[in-house]
Formats: sequence, structure tokens, C-alpha cells
Amino acid sequence: MSLKTSNRLLLCGILSFMVLTAEAQTKSAAFQEYIDKYKAIAVEQMEKHGIPASITMAQGLLESGAGSSELAKKSNNHFGIKCGSNWFGPTYSHFDDGRNECFRAYDNVRASYEDHSQFLKKERYARLFRLNILDYKGWARGLKACGYATSPTYADRLIQIIELYELNKLDRDPKAVYIPEPTPVVNVELNAHTLMTNNGVMCIKANGKETWNSLAREFTISKNKLLKYNEAIESVEINAGDYIYLQKKQKKGDKRYGKNYWHHVRQGESMYSIAQLYGMKISSLYKLNFRDPDYVPVAGDLLRVR
Repeated sequence: MSLKTSNRLLLCGILSFMVLTAEAQTKSAAFQEYIDKYKAIAVEQMEKHGIPASITMAQGLLESGAGSSELAKKSNNHFGIKCGSNWFGPTYSHFDDGRNECFRAYDNVRASYEDHSQFLKKERYARLFRLNILDYKGWARGLKACGYATSPTYADRLIQIIELYELNKLDRDPKAVYIPEPTPVVNVELNAHTLMTNNGVMCIKANGKETWNSLAREFTISKNKLLKYNEAIESVEINAGDYIYLQKKQKKGDKRYGKNYWHHVRQGESMYSIAQLYGMKISSLYKLNFRDPDYVPVAGDLLRVR
């Protein structure tokens, strides 16, 4: 190959890349219309199931062609989900991968979004829920790695859509406010402590001088029960400011936090300290956030308490 020919090919390659890049950065009116129409449902799904709204929105745009695909128009299927052996609802036959295949059909678009969320809560995608909800790149690459789509560029396309339309802003929905910490209701002064209720559970706030034995004596309760109520072992040190519960903790945080509230993990917090803060069981905190027992929260992680 001559130098002249080589330079010509290189120039063509550069021009092609520039054209593709320019096209990728051009916003589509149809895409924006789709976003405006369905973003509220995507945020609703995020608050309900813990899936980033940006990911749901980008998948809906990509899989349905912004609602223009045959599947979307004829069966309200916006995510290309096939029937599978566990689907007993309406179906739609669609030509895909060279043959007619069975796809799920829905009464409305909201039902498609809800089923998409349920679909991602299968064991196959469990590792995605260990990611920070603001990590849209991790979610996009995780979806590809878990086999959601066969296209080798699937993750990159999702990320490109999210960044072009700034869909990641949906993951910081204004309703997802951060309440600093629970405010216990003070009941009565008792002995050396103020008896309170936090999340409806009787407790005290430690001053740092207590031991499990001293608290057991002060409140006339067995040490074993006290340890059980606090999901602790005797070697666990009681620090100033800790909530110590005198009754069984709840399965979830207080109702006032709702499903649109996320606890913003701070430096030094653990799953145990967070569960104590909200007066809830540690096992429930893991379960609500689809976390394995070996998960250790880091500053910046977002966790549900209800």
C-alpha cells in the first residue's frame, strides 16, 4: 500500500469517526419527548425498587426506539423482554434474531416498566444492586456482563444516552432528600438516662460510660436480652451517642422516611451502626438493599431503610 493511499484511508477513517461522533452528540426530539413522557415512571421505579432512573430510562429509549418500535406500539413492551417459562400473561409474536419469538405484552406502559424492574430483581442481576445507585456506568456495564443484551456496544450506548440527555440527574431526584438522623421522642427521666422511643422502640442514648452489665442492672433486664435486642455480643463497645434498645427493634425504619428516602452513608458507619441509628434489624437493612452479608458500606453509598 502506498503512503498516499494509506494517508487517504486514514483521513477517511478520521472523517467517519467525526461524523459518527457528531451524530452521537445530536439530541433527538423523539428521544426528548419520550423522556418527558415517561421519566416520572422511571423515578417511581427507582424509589420503589432501587434501580437508577437513568438506567431504566436509557434502556427504554434504546430497546423501544423511544417508543417507536413494533413491540412498544403493539404490546407496550418497552424493554424487549421475552416471554420465558415463568410468564403467564399476554404475549406478542415478533420477528427477532431471525425468527418469530414470544415477547411479553402489557396493558399499558407503566406495567412494562414495573415488569422490567421485577425482571432485574432476578438472581442473575443481584450483583447490580450492590452498586451505588448513582453509578450509572457500573449499572450499564453490569447489565451487559449479566447478559441482558448481546450487542458488544450495549453498555457504551446506554452510557452515551444517559450523558447526552443528562439522565443521571433523575437519580438525584429532589424528593430523595437526606434526613440527618432519627429524632427520638423523649418519654421520661429514669435513673442516669432519659428513656426515649426511636422508631417506636424504647431506648436510651449512651453517654459512653455504660457497659452491658451496668445497663442490665439499671433497667432490670437480663444482659442476654439486652444483647439480643441490640443484635450485639458482649465485646461490642458502647460509645457515646449510640442508641441502646430495651425492646426488639423493628423490621423497617420509621414510616416518615418513606420509599423515596435514602440514608447517605458517612465515613466510619457500618451496617450495624446504621441499623442501630434507625431502630431496625440488621438483616432487614441487608435485605432491603439487596446486599450480601459480606457487604461493607463506604462513604457516599445510599441505603434504603424502608
